[in-house]
Formats: sequence, structure tokens, C-alpha cells
Amino acid sequence: MEAELIRHLLTLLDRFRAHKDREESTIGRHCAADGAFFSRLREGKTLTARKYDSVVRWFSENWPDGAEWPSDIQRPVKEAAE
Repeated sequence: MEAELIRHLLTLLDRFRAHKDREESTIGRHCAADGAFFSRLREGKTLTARKYDSVVRWFSENWPDGAEWPSDIQRPVKEAAE
């Protein structure tokens, strides 16, 4: 299961970078407060479900206009403003 979640995050990273000219480390700093976040995932490091949810939420909130969200990754639903 964790391997699939990591694959999801790397897919989101690749799709995001295809539409935004940003370095991987810059995106890592923004979405995970860690410039080496994605390189560590590729090296086999683990992550928590909370971190996964947080990073996916960041991608969803900052997703480029006109870019298609990957159909195999559940996109978080925006919470209604109170």
C-alpha cells in the first residue's frame, strides 16, 4: 500500500512539473516543508498517512489551471468555507 501512495505522490509531482517550471526541491519545500522529500521517497524512505494526505491536499490546492488531475488518484474535496 505504501508503495502505491509513493507512486501517487511521484505522479502528482511529475504532472505538476509538466505545467509549472519548478524544481523538485522547491515543490518539496512547499508541500512537505522538506526540499529532499521526493528524493528520499525514491530512495525507499517511508511516510505517514498524515504526510501523504497533507501533500496531496497541497497539490490539489495548488494544481495548475488546465492540467488534468490523474484519474487513479483520489483528489481531496474542498471544504466549504464557514
